[in-house]
Amino acid sequence: MEDNTPIISFKDADIMNGEATVIYSLDMDVYPGDFVYIVGKVGTGKTSIIRTIIAENQLSKGEGIVCGYSLNGIKGKNIPYLRRKMGVVFQDFQLLMDRSVEDNLSFVLKATGWKEEDKISERIEQVLKAVGMTMKAHKMPYQLSGGEQQRIAIARALLNDPQVIIADEPTGNLDNETADGILQLLTRINIEKGTAIVMVTHNRQIFEKYPGRVMVCRDETCKEQQPDEIIDLEITI
Repeated sequence: MEDNTPIISFKDADIMNGEATVIYSLDMDVYPGDFVYIVGKVGTGKTSIIRTIIAENQLSKGEGIVCGYSLNGIKGKNIPYLRRKMGVVFQDFQLLMDRSVEDNLSFVLKATGWKEEDKISERIEQVLKAVGMTMKAHKMPYQLSGGEQQRIAIARALLNDPQVIIADEPTGNLDNETADGILQLLTRINIEKGTAIVMVTHNRQIFEKYPGRVMVCRDETCKEQQPDEIIDLEITI
């Protein structure tokens, strides 16, 4: 591995959900080019890890560093700069339904400091091409299928050339065939661009078909396991 500096690093970190600790003593390193799954039953802390990574949840015990920013006592004014270094994809897409695909993407670029209209247009064209959605630029989100909306959400995540894409159940609302297409897309981004992917999923078939590192959340812990060692089928339900 060329770069030995992790993009995401937790050392002996307690992960919180509100006032409750849901995972104790998390040790986790994500390096450039990694594809990491976080799996486990509902309520085992998977999404709380994601919320901690994006500095939505506070880290009060242990160490956490993401994209060069320490999560320990991170100041509110620095959180937007941290989030610009990552792309986030949600289960429910979170597109703005009152504006076109192009305007959704332009909104994000302008909010993150882009000013020149020609460069904005060029970047939008690049990310739409990357996700196979060039012909949908002028469509409204509600005119798109669920799979198409998720592809637009991934395009949005790519806008600022992130070091890592954080995907929280990105296939949760999609049928199997559409979900497969989303995983093929994320895998291609991971391989071709070297973008690290951290993906929460409850779907065992995904991490068996598209290999990556697997972190298993259960019993208030989250530890890496080999996919073929995960014999408890219920952890992914």
